[in-house]
Amino acid sequence: MYLWEGGPALVQTVDFFTPIVDDPYLYGQIAAANSVSDVYAMGGRPLTALAIAGFPDTGLEHADIALIFQGGFDKLREAGTVLLGGHTVKDKEIKFGYAVTGAVDPARVRTNGGAKPGDALILTKPIGTGVVGTAIKFNRASGALVEQAVTSMRTLNKAAAEALATVDSLHSCTDITGFGLIGHATEMAEASGVTLAIRASDVPVFDGVLAIVRKNHSGGMESNQGYFGHGVDAAKGVPVELHDLLYDPQTSGGLLVAIDQLDADRALQTLADAGVTAWRIGAVAPRGERAIVVR
Repeated sequence: MYLWEGGPALVQTVDFFTPIVDDPYLYGQIAAANSVSDVYAMGGRPLTALAIAGFPDTGLEHADIALIFQGGFDKLREAGTVLLGGHTVKDKEIKFGYAVTGAVDPARVRTNGGAKPGDALILTKPIGTGVVGTAIKFNRASGALVEQAVTSMRTLNKAAAEALATVDSLHSCTDITGFGLIGHATEMAEASGVTLAIRASDVPVFDGVLAIVRKNHSGGMESNQGYFGHGVDAAKGVPVELHDLLYDPQTSGGLLVAIDQLDADRALQTLADAGVTAWRIGAVAPRGERAIVVR
């Protein structure tokens, strides 16, 4: 964040990745939704974007490249974000995303610090996109499951962020992306000096995803478990598939927020009124031996 004198603060973020779906237009949409997500998580408004892309010399039709850019452009337009240009390079592996500039009121910046004991934890999207993305590569995901995940990934966090902006007792916010729910929750706990108690059975997952977790572990899931697992106290009764899914790296995931428990029901209703389904998945506790407790 860069604070301008006498004006809104400037926030900037950048993200790009290889294709997670086969459809080039949807890939562009997901990349754009993912790229602007950090700005929403900070309580800001994405203003401009620069495209970042890498495409191979051969093996990719020009029409597909055009569809990738069109998908991204249409999603940016939905976000009210202006595409100013970008840069493309030759690369053996397809890559696409954006560098995004946004504005935020410096007095209302959201961070992943600030969660307080007693706060309720609310999540605005189901998890499981990493598992689904891996399954897509090997044709191991049903059409219905893929549709759920794609719909979630191409949905902006705009409506959720705007609804939550009306809740004054929101103490902490982050979006769930590559570090998975456990990873980003750990960062929130560490930054806030608290422990996050997550009720595993209340964490939303895509219908059918638990059945394919074992055969579709991604490298990112294994890395997240290795890096963040030491800070997690997980009950033995948590099913192994659900436990693993908590580490699943997400693409264009939802917002995880810590809100005063007295305002949690109102926040959930405010989100519902904005067309956003959200789930209460746990609570914030005083700092214990571990950053995360899963029961």
